[in-house]
Amino acid sequence: MRKINTRSIINFDNSATTYPKPPAVAKAVAQAVERYGGNPGRSGHKLSMRVSEKIFTVRQQAAEMFGAQTENVAFTANCTHALNMAIKGVMQYGGHMIISDHEHNAVARPIYALSKTRGVKYSIARTGKTDSETAENFRRLITPETKCICCTVASNVTGRLMPYRELAALCKAHGICFIADGAQACGLLELSLSDGFNFLCTAGHKALYGPTGTGLLISDGEYSLSTIIEGGTGATSALLEQTPFLPEKLESGTINTVGIIGLGEGLTFVRQKTPAVIKAHEEKLCRQLYEQLSDIDKIKFYEADQKKVPILSFNIGDIPSAEIASYLSEKGFALRGGLQCAAVTHTTLGTIEQGTVRFSPSAFSTPQQVTALSRTIKIFAANN
Repeated sequence: MRKINTRSIINFDNSATTYPKPPAVAKAVAQAVERYGGNPGRSGHKLSMRVSEKIFTVRQQAAEMFGAQTENVAFTANCTHALNMAIKGVMQYGGHMIISDHEHNAVARPIYALSKTRGVKYSIARTGKTDSETAENFRRLITPETKCICCTVASNVTGRLMPYRELAALCKAHGICFIADGAQACGLLELSLSDGFNFLCTAGHKALYGPTGTGLLISDGEYSLSTIIEGGTGATSALLEQTPFLPEKLESGTINTVGIIGLGEGLTFVRQKTPAVIKAHEEKLCRQLYEQLSDIDKIKFYEADQKKVPILSFNIGDIPSAEIASYLSEKGFALRGGLQCAAVTHTTLGTIEQGTVRFSPSAFSTPQQVTALSRTIKIFAANN
């Protein structure tokens, strides 16, 4: 089998997973394996207590970053896991919910499954030209049966921002739950429960720079979730009924201690650099690529003029996006082609057949790397 030197590949697929990671993250993961071998919350012996204290510190970090009470931060395997817990925890007994037309499958598929198994009804709100128009489109879909609005903060395909504060106010006015998918926004925007989220779900391995296998389900405590997973929690173990205490109620089974300890260093990295500085750096790189390619007629960008996080999606003529991404990979650049697990979004964009090529830089990306990428894209466009 041919070995691939990943260090020679320039990663512009950071919306999927940031890479490289801060050196402190790798060091923390190694130390976790070497020093924190106990099972947190499962015993009173020193091994368990040592790792429990470490996990609690990371939980506190996340709570402080997102304006939550510490016990209302649950660790999950990823953002999809967190979203499933929130959506199904609110909606498993039926009702109506509303999503946007820019959702990832992590939102769309659980809701579709509930529509088949639990009789849940759902509506898709269309994004408008303005935030107020989008919010109004949501408002018009609210019915007496509506229990929840679930919406991405930022599209994983184009980076487009949804009017999440307006939607939060809308939910509060109508007494319905607001679940937000923050996978593409947490770490780039100063998001907080004070923005009006009842549940904020996010990935640890994207713009929070933690390892894969980490996610967060953050709650304001207003809604109690029905559980979709039950089991050992280390609390109220004499009862067969799932413990009511948070965060244990939502963390059945042994949690990913190694990943969570690494995530703690990712959170530290983001806090020290600040989301605003990271976002400004990445926006500059997105503008650079756009300006270097915008004079090529056959290149089409999607929602590049919208308020957004630093993501740039494009196509070259009618060429399948996967073909373009494959070519770029052979030249040493990692970009995501295809549908990016977001069929609803691509239906909205009119790209369900072609997909798009997605460029997403990170805090470690450089202008020189972007220039090299733009040169390579120009060569491909000129020859195809």
